[in-house]
Amino acid sequence: MTQYAIAVDVNRCVACMACNGACKMVNNVPIGSFWNKVLRIGPQEAAEGGAKPARDFYYLPIQCQHCENPACVAVCPTEASHKLADGTVQIDKEKCIGCQFCAMACPYGVRYLNEEERVVEKCTLCEQQIAQGELPQCVTNCVGMAKWFGDLEQGVGSFRGVRGETIDSFCEPYTEADLHALPDVGNKPSFVYILRNHTWQGGE
Repeated sequence: MTQYAIAVDVNRCVACMACNGACKMVNNVPIGSFWNKVLRIGPQEAAEGGAKPARDFYYLPIQCQHCENPACVAVCPTEASHKLADGTVQIDKEKCIGCQFCAMACPYGVRYLNEEERVVEKCTLCEQQIAQGELPQCVTNCVGMAKWFGDLEQGVGSFRGVRGETIDSFCEPYTEADLHALPDVGNKPSFVYILRNHTWQGGE
């Protein structure tokens, strides 16, 4: 069973916001709204008497996680929010009544109400592009080559970047201990975050 997702090599993200800008342009996202955003995590406060770890921070791209068991789909009264066979979670705007139950149910705060159209929107993982064998726009435009796209069923190592290479062939080696995910409240987020030599704080 297919589960398309994005793997982020967090050590490579420089918060250039190219993914954010490209997403807004290709998906016509309204001003003031975002389908993806980049958070700065840390630096952590030093223990009493210790030196503050000046480099113990990182940038964390956040967008719809296209969960295995999406809470948004479970609460949608019209089945506007639904999961496709490729594992992505989509919104049928013809069925959406703008009730925002899905936005309230999402653990990651990545849905918003389009005030003009009165429908809820979010990252589609560029479904119109991946259906044709292309990459999501945020992956294509990632300047630091931090974002990689693939099928979780094939393993993270098979995820590919804009030049066709795989994450394992291009990025620094990583271990199972370096693989992280956003908090799982039963929804099973699909995106994978690789972080080496830092304290992962994305689970809070």
